Amino acid sequence: MLCFFLLCCLSSATCSEALSRQRRSWIIDSFTIEEEHPGPFPYVLGKVNIERDYRVYFDLYGEGVDEEPRGVLSIHKDSGTIYVHKAVDYEERTMLKLQFEARTTDLSIDTKLGVEITIQDINDNPPHFQKDLYEISVKEEDVQGSHLLTVVASDRDQKGTANSTFHYEIKAVSPNTPDTEFVIEKTGAISFKGCLDHDAADMFTILVEAKDHGEVVKLSSSTTVVIHVQDGNNHLPSISGQTGSGKVKEGEIGFSPLRLHVTDKDTPHTPAWRARFTVHADEGGHFIIETDPDSNDGILKVVKALDFEEGAQRELSISVENELPYFSCQVKGKRSSGLWIVDTIRDSDPGAAQPHSVKVIINVEDTNDPPVFSVAVKEATVEENTPIGTWVEKVTAVDPDSSQARDFVYKVGNDPAGWVTVDPHTGDITTVKTPDRESSHVVNDVYTVLLHAVDKGEPPMTGTATLQIHVTDQNDNTPQPVETYLYVCMSDDPIATNITAFDLDENPFGGPFTFELLGDVRGKWKLNPSYGYTAGLVKEPSVYAGPHTVGVKISDTQGEFGVYNLSVTVCDCSVTGNCRTRRHSATRAASGAIGIVFASLVLLLCKTRCCYLSVVLLYSRRLKLMASGPCPALQLISCGPAIDFKLKWVSFF
Repeated sequence: MLCFFLLCCLSSATCSEALSRQRRSWIIDSFTIEEEHPGPFPYVLGKVNIERDYRVYFDLYGEGVDEEPRGVLSIHKDSGTIYVHKAVDYEERTMLKLQFEARTTDLSIDTKLGVEITIQDINDNPPHFQKDLYEISVKEEDVQGSHLLTVVASDRDQKGTANSTFHYEIKAVSPNTPDTEFVIEKTGAISFKGCLDHDAADMFTILVEAKDHGEVVKLSSSTTVVIHVQDGNNHLPSISGQTGSGKVKEGEIGFSPLRLHVTDKDTPHTPAWRARFTVHADEGGHFIIETDPDSNDGILKVVKALDFEEGAQRELSISVENELPYFSCQVKGKRSSGLWIVDTIRDSDPGAAQPHSVKVIINVEDTNDPPVFSVAVKEATVEENTPIGTWVEKVTAVDPDSSQARDFVYKVGNDPAGWVTVDPHTGDITTVKTPDRESSHVVNDVYTVLLHAVDKGEPPMTGTATLQIHVTDQNDNTPQPVETYLYVCMSDDPIATNITAFDLDENPFGGPFTFELLGDVRGKWKLNPSYGYTAGLVKEPSVYAGPHTVGVKISDTQGEFGVYNLSVTVCDCSVTGNCRTRRHSATRAASGAIGIVFASLVLLLCKTRCCYLSVVLLYSRRLKLMASGPCPALQLISCGPAIDFKLKWVSFF
């Protein structure tokens, strides 16, 4: 429908003036134009009539004339007839905004009007789906009424009209199975009634149509929905047979004595098909069963050693189920509306079928077991310095394979210091050396021995026990000074140096110690303090510089003592700082002298070769050897056919 509406009076005169003019009046008619008009073009849309007593020329401007969409409309300048030259599209533009002008013979504007032209919609667009193909996967155990997916369509025609209103409809389903019916709601949501059965159909192809409600013509489009049904566990697995010896040697682990075969009608290599086994009546947890990923067989393995003496046979029960829980669905009745009557069963429901199980017998073969000690770690206590032949402890073992009490012998396995021996028949342990707590093999007062019991089987088997001997201390060590060489500086006042002692024995056989000077020391040496772990040796001013020998007696808390002669050097510390520095300097001087002798020997040898050496004394007793002549300086000095020296820099102190 094409309409002209008077919006505003745009002439130079006011609207009231224009209306008061009796020489003219506008007659605006209503016109109708449909989008996508088939023509022929141009055709007359209508005519603008005006009562006037003078001549007026008409002009038309704006959308549809000189603005996009250009060339749709025109007006005859003299008659006011409006022509349509081509079709318009409602979906591109719903309205055209234009201006009419009336001019007098002198081309001056008589009147200017703004006009809006609306375009009538026709049903030229079918509903359009967002996708041409919808594809999903659903589980076989999904129950009826479950939402599967939603298809969405839209219509470009005028909103709120019959042309843009549509509905969804399922036009075809392939395959069309009797126990499954798909339903689509007004919203495009798709669900199903009945049961999904992967065996009956592993994929459904659904043709969905969206059809509008156009009054003249109804348009539609379609989309395809593909629904893949995943195989659920609606077939219980069963154990169909077994292979393997069914035998295992005692003490052996990692061995597989049996393989169980399974039958399952579900799709291979899916969770609904893969078997999961459980071992029952396995007291002690000796077995596990693993699933072969390719064949789905159950592989029984020994993970904890079996003991023949505890039973020659093991009777086990093994059950099988799937990784995916069991589910079944059967249609019992159909209703004309609403959901159907179905019967569903899950493995968790009361009365559901139990997993299939079988009983298997595993025979345990006897092997030679090692003797077993009654106590794996034996404790004993021995005082150090006990005489050879002292009884320490007794160990006892049994042989699980023998009815005889002593069908094996005892042996010493590891005895780091060779202290003990063991009676091969009784297990009595005695000393063959005197124990010493201060031995390097004693750790935290404990001496460790490994003992064996060896049977007479084929091959011989050995059991092992540990004997931990706690060695108690005796006062068998005298206190000793840490250093026997002491240094003290010359002084006009009494000056002291320290005497520090130690004792290998523990309390109460060690320190603190009592120190006592021996010999004629009056006016020369004294002790302050004389009790503790360190004593102070005080030099009197009368003691001259040089070496001295001082006798000292050091006693422990139990009265055990040692007598020692200490070498005490008295020196002038004002020159060297302290006596130790002076002693070190003397040592370096001796080294320098040796270096000079060595350098002279090198010079003598090199005279018979290709080069000469100059020995230069530098600074404080430091020598530098330099090569002159044809030999490269400070690199290689060849001093004879059998002697080569690499010499760069030699320092003597």
